[in-house]
Amino acid sequence: MSSLPSPSRAAPAHAGRRRALLVLGLLLACAVASILLAGAVGSVPLPASELLGALRALAGLAGLAGGDSASLAASLLELRLSRALSGFVTGAMLALAGVMMQALLRNPLADPYVLGISGGASVGALAAMLLLPAAWMVDLAAFGGAVTVALLLYALARRDFRHGAADGNGPFLLLTGVIVSSGCGALVTLMLSVAPEGRLRGMVFWLIGDLSATSPRLLPWAVLLLALLLAARLAGSVNILAMHAQAAATLGVKVGALRRALFFCAALLTASAVGTAGSIGFVGLIVPHACRFALGPDHRLLLPAAALAGGIFLTVADMLARTVLAPQQLPVGVITALIGVPAFLLQLHQMRKR
Repeated sequence: MSSLPSPSRAAPAHAGRRRALLVLGLLLACAVASILLAGAVGSVPLPASELLGALRALAGLAGLAGGDSASLAASLLELRLSRALSGFVTGAMLALAGVMMQALLRNPLADPYVLGISGGASVGALAAMLLLPAAWMVDLAAFGGAVTVALLLYALARRDFRHGAADGNGPFLLLTGVIVSSGCGALVTLMLSVAPEGRLRGMVFWLIGDLSATSPRLLPWAVLLLALLLAARLAGSVNILAMHAQAAATLGVKVGALRRALFFCAALLTASAVGTAGSIGFVGLIVPHACRFALGPDHRLLLPAAALAGGIFLTVADMLARTVLAPQQLPVGVITALIGVPAFLLQLHQMRKR
């Protein structure tokens, strides 16, 4: 007998792929639109005609070695686009890490910061601001602090990871992360209390989350791309783990290896995001919930959709941070919190009604 799939099974699968491509295409178009809008909007707005001219000027300058013939509009657009791109990749990493943390811990309230990895980044960054003169050392110290805490958490919970119980290591790992985060919080408070006045404002802005001092770098994009490739490979196993946690191993899922991959991938995403823009809250919590509520629980679509939606959300939030009280700029973490709290409460209300 033929092993071809029957039409009744092939049609829903084809419709699902077509829906996924449509959703991702729309989100990608919205991502491009949000980045261009962030380039046009600011204390000095760029009309559509000047925006197109500035884009052509930037495209022309891309092939020159070191020309300085760019117009004022092109220079302004270049500054805004670099910040918007940094915001997009940061939001995408936080949202993708949020989906992975929620799958790892089987906890809908988990976010990228729940295990204290951001606390380690905060300790490293504030120590660099307090003790080291070079600004570039802050990003490196933040990344190193986050990786150190991630390795510490894995060392403390490695036995549970090795055994790979379907739900055995969630509570222990979560509790360990809370304790480590509390210790990092104490160190942060100590450094803030002894910091000189000249450095205190910058340290507080970094803790809140700020994109004003970011610069375009390839490393966050490389981390995001590798994480998306890994997510595409693991999505089917994550679906099985989410729906059949107790029987996942009997269904062919290597639960221990899957949990380790989710943990280290989410930790690397969080470390890169926090090292780029500081501790920006709510992106990794509300965006996965919103995508899951709108698109369903299939991680084959949820993982890339959350990354795109997180990038769009943080790009728009940073645009508001630049323009609400222009020319004064607000930390983007304030905007994400002001949007995130009512949005999350609304999501909870809708989920309870359903």
